[in-house]
Amino acid sequence: MSSKDSHSHSDEIKFIDLAAQQQRILPQINKAINTVLTHGKYILGPEVAELETKLAEFVGVKHCIGVSSGTDALLMALMARGIGPGDVVFTTPFTFIATAEVISLLGATPVFVDIDPNTFNIDPLQLEKAILALKENNHAIYPLPTVAGDQSTLTPKAIIPVDLFGLPADYDAIMRIAEENDLFILEDAAQGLGGVYKGRQAGSLGHAAAVSFFPAKPLGCYGDGGAVLTNDDKIANLIRSIRVHGKGTNKYDNVRIGLNARLHTMQAAILLQKLKIFPEEIEARQKVARLYTDSLSQFDKLTTPSVPEGYSSVWAQYSILSSNREAIQDSLKQQNIPTAIYYACPLHLQPAYAMLGYHKGDMPVTEDIAQKIFSLPMHPYLTSKNIETIVDTLVLASKD
Repeated sequence: MSSKDSHSHSDEIKFIDLAAQQQRILPQINKAINTVLTHGKYILGPEVAELETKLAEFVGVKHCIGVSSGTDALLMALMARGIGPGDVVFTTPFTFIATAEVISLLGATPVFVDIDPNTFNIDPLQLEKAILALKENNHAIYPLPTVAGDQSTLTPKAIIPVDLFGLPADYDAIMRIAEENDLFILEDAAQGLGGVYKGRQAGSLGHAAAVSFFPAKPLGCYGDGGAVLTNDDKIANLIRSIRVHGKGTNKYDNVRIGLNARLHTMQAAILLQKLKIFPEEIEARQKVARLYTDSLSQFDKLTTPSVPEGYSSVWAQYSILSSNREAIQDSLKQQNIPTAIYYACPLHLQPAYAMLGYHKGDMPVTEDIAQKIFSLPMHPYLTSKNIETIVDTLVLASKD
């Protein structure tokens, strides 16, 4: 390999760079894995309990229960609340399908609520309308699913706000609505861990929260993993039972129907090492986001992300809007700069949810954003030179 080749390889811009992070802490990761191999407690070993303690401290909640994935974390939190057929859970259509999928898996009905055009998170004003529409069985107030025609048999039970791209939703407004309507708030913090809302950490903002340790997340493991965070003793105890087949005093004492949904010891060991550098990585992500925003906000053809006063995003993604998305993405691709679209088809228009009977035009803000949004490379190991290259290419492309 010539020196030119090796140079171009090291300058390669990755969408998410897990290799750079691994390089940084490889000796610690190897040691952690070896420790697990030595003690051989692969299921719910000591590292799981240690991670649960440290993560609960980081977020500022009483309980953290390590589970098999972010999706299972959402599912189990709803199970712990007894959500099922005839129940309604309000959520955003602008998210990964896992958020709504868990509602459907339990036989409950998702009711989609449009998003705030600035934050892309669930819009509290639209949420109030959707709840009223359901209670009054009146589609004129807000678009509702046409499940068997009659809404009067459905009971509003919960709200799942999503901390999209690492930015928490507006929990004060959502909590007020929840309290007025006696609804449970499950914070989908799959992308949110490390974000802050008015001085409080993401993961502590609802009655319970689900986080994901999927490798691409700001705090990710080397496989699937997740956790449920809560201050509610009852929910925490139920989750601990549900994750081991609904166990009572032991795993052969089954007091309820549960799942096999434990976080593996090996993944917990890896996460413990990553958690040590997580605060530094969050700071590095903030720096990358600031460089992007400072460089791009003067171009009126591009809309940079909006972070309200008192909020802080962990920048799971850095997503911008352009009416000329496809051409810009093509230009970036020609310069070997990867981009991604989250989420090109909103959930209310997905084939899996055709049975709910939503139509194009029901969620106008979501549908508009879905046509324009795309995400740029975002990770703590982007250099200012990388960002300069991305910005220059982007600006050139958006002028065409």
